[in-house]
Amino acid sequence: MSVAAPEPGRNMGQPAPRVDARLKVTGEARYAADFPAANLAHGVLVTSSIARGSIASLDLGEAKAVAGVIEILTHDNVGSAIKPLPFGNGSATSISPLTDAKIWHDGQIIALVLADTFEAAREAAYKVKATYNAEQPSAGFGSAGAETLPAVGQAQSHKEDPAVGDAEAALRSAPTVIEVDYSTPTQHHNPIELFSTTCVWNGDQLTVYEPSQSVYGFRAMVAKQLGIDIGKVRVVSPYVGGAFGAKGSMTPRTGIVALAAKRINRPVRCVVTREQGYTTATYRAETRHHIRMGAGPDGKITGFSHEGWEVTSRPDSYVVAGTEASARLYGYGAVATKVNMVRADRNTPGYMRSPPEVPYIYALESAMDELAIALKMDPVELRRINDTMKEPIKGYPYTSRALMECFDQASAAFGWAKRNPAVGSMRDGDWLIGMGCATALYPTNVGAATARVRLSADGTVRVQTAAHDLGTGAYTVIGQMAAERLGVDLAAVTVELGDTSLPPAPVAGGSNTTASVCSTVLIACDAIRDKLFKSAGQPNQGPVKAVLEKMGSGAIEEYAEWIPPGAPPDAIKKLYQGASTLKGGLEGEKMMCAFGAEFVEVRIHARTREIRVPRIVGAFTGGRIMNTRTAHSQLMGGMIWGIGSALHEKTEIDARHARYMNRDLAEYLVPVNADVPQVDVILVPEEDAEVNPAGVKGLGEVANVGTASAIANAVFHATGRRIRDLPIRIEDLLDV
Repeated sequence: MSVAAPEPGRNMGQPAPRVDARLKVTGEARYAADFPAANLAHGVLVTSSIARGSIASLDLGEAKAVAGVIEILTHDNVGSAIKPLPFGNGSATSISPLTDAKIWHDGQIIALVLADTFEAAREAAYKVKATYNAEQPSAGFGSAGAETLPAVGQAQSHKEDPAVGDAEAALRSAPTVIEVDYSTPTQHHNPIELFSTTCVWNGDQLTVYEPSQSVYGFRAMVAKQLGIDIGKVRVVSPYVGGAFGAKGSMTPRTGIVALAAKRINRPVRCVVTREQGYTTATYRAETRHHIRMGAGPDGKITGFSHEGWEVTSRPDSYVVAGTEASARLYGYGAVATKVNMVRADRNTPGYMRSPPEVPYIYALESAMDELAIALKMDPVELRRINDTMKEPIKGYPYTSRALMECFDQASAAFGWAKRNPAVGSMRDGDWLIGMGCATALYPTNVGAATARVRLSADGTVRVQTAAHDLGTGAYTVIGQMAAERLGVDLAAVTVELGDTSLPPAPVAGGSNTTASVCSTVLIACDAIRDKLFKSAGQPNQGPVKAVLEKMGSGAIEEYAEWIPPGAPPDAIKKLYQGASTLKGGLEGEKMMCAFGAEFVEVRIHARTREIRVPRIVGAFTGGRIMNTRTAHSQLMGGMIWGIGSALHEKTEIDARHARYMNRDLAEYLVPVNADVPQVDVILVPEEDAEVNPAGVKGLGEVANVGTASAIANAVFHATGRRIRDLPIRIEDLLDV
């Protein structure tokens, strides 16, 4: 074993190498834009240069004169041929380009140029000349014309603001009270695999190759956009080169490309540029937070209030509403929360890794550190005092919660006991040293899923399910579940994913894939065992291959469905129609969450204020760990992303024009190897029989939840400067 492949502890699977690793490193793995198509035409998008108004005219003369140009789609020749989609239910936005002349945001699609070559399409796209009826846009917080509304009553995803008791009275009577404001910026996904769509028609049958976190959801939305039968659409996406939420809901681009391919009777491929990915896909919206906490001398929190504000687009009521998590994390006395949306002239935000928890828990965990300072209490002990096995709103129990075990193991590995708690007291030459910690949590979501498993007489196994591998190791852990239940080597298992010709699986979001699909595969494999041993007249034990050979049977196959408790009985029917049903987490009468504790050391140069993060330690519980190697990779990657969230990532916005300014990887900053010398991951054993049949809690999103606040807390410990607005930059510390 190695650091990257930890020795399995109790309730953990083996650190098997990824079964698709060789395909990826040799270039044999086919991503969506890699599939060949005969007589392929190339499409390039043209996007708006204003954020609000309408198109007065489009001059296409020079563009059409470019050699090789086939057609240019605009609102003048598309119109009602594309049906607008409502926001939600698999659609990222209700903004429907090319259906009319209205401009909702900067970078909105206004044309699609088709040509025989990519180069010709790109040249012609540059020559499309648009004239606008421009209006003054609202960029977001503080902009004239931006509209602030309560999320309850506007957003379908947020039915109520969690509350219990009289928080105002509790805060008034508390001996120690803090009242603080925080903010997080707009962030963009920037997956290495660009957004792309390739559409191929064969008669009235459409095949779409597109990187997708929900192939069945994409299929349903494309069919709806084009007004065709869902059974005539196939979506293929076997590998996804980064997604993190950006490829979960369909954008309007897909239907436009499909229409283009139909009109010119040729396959069409459209690969979105890096810059266009900022405005034609989703992103993490900026947020603001106002937190008040009151506590007694013993550290027990008696009153908690959290109000949040989130930017959304003008037509769509998108919110992440992370108070659902912040209101339930500790054993508060009284709780009051509120979520507001701020409508502006921006493209609609969307889910981004740990969508509600990253901004809202950043604010909460920063406030917890501020409360600990006010109480003159160790931040770990403050969390221990307020740890709880029941959430405070309705008193529902957690199925399992080993948060303090995570803190104990991570703090020991980090050396927290050696920390001098006095602000600015730790130094190494010219470097100020700070140490901080924070809690991480992520709800355990599970979704209705289906799978087909086939065991052949030669001992090979084939697993088929339209789940998705976003680079997280889904092929491997799904294969491991089948190998384990059927008693064969992992090398004997073939897993097929990412195709609507396979049985449906839920959207790859909310860290539900391993839990949902492995539970379903487990059921299918156990059904094979039961049928096999029953036919052989033997007890259900021992290797299945020997029994199959004894019976002389060629193969045995089982199709399985799993519906999580609380899901409607028609959840599988809805799944086939493209709608995922996720349950668990913080809804229902049992709280299901993965937890973690993160400890960070920062070093800040005393003169230049350069900020470094030489080491970070995180300990996490996730129920059954299917593979310690892939789990380690996910958790390490999440913490590195958290460093980026704290110190690097911010989409800069020109407030005058509501336009993103740093729309490339040169100026949108992310961590690199030199920024992350040491990242230590501890897998804390945990068993939870209540979350799902596989006993798995999602791990993909929990690790980047606590990192930013742990870093901000460490910066305060080093300098005495409390930076509450992310990201933390050198200029924030120059006058310290």
